[in-house]
Amino acid sequence: MKIEDLILEKVKVYFEESFGSKPQASLLQLTSTRKEFEGDFTLVIFPLIKLSGKSPEITAQLIGDFLVQELDEVLNYNVVKGFLNLVISDKYWLNFLASLNQNSKYGHAAPKSKEQIMVEYSSPNTNKPLHLGHLRNNFLGYSVSEILKALGHDVIKVQIINDRGIHICKSMIAWQRWGNGETPDSSGLKGDKLVGKYYVLFDQAYKAEQQELITNGLSEDEAKAKAPIILAAQEMLLKWEQKDPDVYALWEMMNAWVYKGFDVTYKTMGVNFDKLYYESETYLRGKDEVIEGLKKGVLNQREDGSVWCDLRADGLDEKLLLRKDGTAVYMTQDIGTAILRYKDFPQLKKQIYTVGNEQEYHFKVLFKILEKLGFGNASSNFHLSYGMVELPEGKMKSREGTVVDADDLMLEMENAAREIAIEQGKLEGIADEEKAGIYHMIGMGALKYFLLRVDPKKNMLFDPKESIDFNGNTGPFIQYGYVRTRALLRKSELSSIELHNTNLTLLSEEKALIKHLYKYPEAIEQAGAAFNPSIIAAFAYEAIRLFNSFYHVAPVLKEENLELRNLRLMLASQCGNMVNDAMGMLGIASPERM
Repeated sequence: MKIEDLILEKVKVYFEESFGSKPQASLLQLTSTRKEFEGDFTLVIFPLIKLSGKSPEITAQLIGDFLVQELDEVLNYNVVKGFLNLVISDKYWLNFLASLNQNSKYGHAAPKSKEQIMVEYSSPNTNKPLHLGHLRNNFLGYSVSEILKALGHDVIKVQIINDRGIHICKSMIAWQRWGNGETPDSSGLKGDKLVGKYYVLFDQAYKAEQQELITNGLSEDEAKAKAPIILAAQEMLLKWEQKDPDVYALWEMMNAWVYKGFDVTYKTMGVNFDKLYYESETYLRGKDEVIEGLKKGVLNQREDGSVWCDLRADGLDEKLLLRKDGTAVYMTQDIGTAILRYKDFPQLKKQIYTVGNEQEYHFKVLFKILEKLGFGNASSNFHLSYGMVELPEGKMKSREGTVVDADDLMLEMENAAREIAIEQGKLEGIADEEKAGIYHMIGMGALKYFLLRVDPKKNMLFDPKESIDFNGNTGPFIQYGYVRTRALLRKSELSSIELHNTNLTLLSEEKALIKHLYKYPEAIEQAGAAFNPSIIAAFAYEAIRLFNSFYHVAPVLKEENLELRNLRLMLASQCGNMVNDAMGMLGIASPERM
């Protein structure tokens, strides 16, 4: 039983024996003691004084005396107004440290012991390559999946590939007009980048046509609607939905280029998926659900044939679901996808959509429409909304080709890691292949950690130079601390470390680190409940910060007392193990040397 549970059980016993009544669980508040006071855990006394009938200070003293007498683990106490600060014995913390040798997955629940949850992330359009915003999305979705797995959930990782729609047709039209048969092989470009090139060309031509129409007297809105190239794209979309053979063949060819390019990017990212969904398939399911909703009177059809859902009574707006020409909108496929997933996975209890905060209204509408359509699982859907990633020069724009390409950025981070390692000369004598792997781990660790250390809800500014720094709250700082723990173990030349004497006296730095490691399950629980990997990032950073403090004041390999030496080696080992596990939940690999 954890020490917190022991303490609270004894407090209940004290009140029952002394006052004939146990306090309700809601009255028992035990927290970590604030750093400015002596103690490890603090019991808040104020909620208990009605039961004791005494002042907060006297009540605290009585409880403190009882706990010291009844629990060997409680060494002593002090009272600060209405707070009882309890000091836990070094023996308890040493026994906890020793127990980690038999618990390699401390903080983890049994695999698949909890409900099945689906996490959607990435979900790109097939008209452009992945960019910096996609990196935050993928790293966030993947990390949340790993945290939920650690908590025992059966996690299904999916993405919906947005492979149809007007944006796809834009790239197709541009390639038809200016591609001259260009392919990834003939151009030397990754398929997603080649298609993205034509998306930019379309936008440039579209703007030029709009300007010409405005010069000839049309308003800006009229020019946008009547530009010949956008009309051609709209016609192509209609042909695509009618399965025109030529249009469909072009679509399949260009999408295949993109999928191959995405696979390369995902491999570099270190993310994966259990199942892929395609909008080109799920939108049909969505159309069927919309038509069924129309028959039931849940939806309404206007004179022009378009189908809408009126959500004004729910504080939202009217939402178009089928255009007047019968073509589907983005919302239509989301309806189909949501329902299809619960049919594909009958045990599924929750869907988490990892999508930027600019889509918050979209998901409010989606979940409300699902509810109106009678979909029983509508309330179990959750939008994991996250803030935008911006650069010092401002917001990125895909149509204008000003995005930070994901492949380019990952390569830049890897190259930066290489330059720093060469400059410091820390990898001399290591084979080139191993060096390349280390550069990749450091570069990707810097990138992932920087994007995940911030609360997902917040917008953030990405600074590549700051992210790769080996000092401060960064991935490389944590990785280097982990490497230091492993170096100690290698130099000790011990195959295993045992702690036989738990009557040792701990230095304050040693105790602080052990107490932090003790809180790992709490960090995982909090991160999973909030779908917030920054909590895990903060845990890893604080663990290495505390390890460095301990490392600098406590000689490890120079310690002549064998019992103390083993204690410190075990502390270094378990800190490294836990940090490695935490970083793994962030999708970050830790090198053995750097």
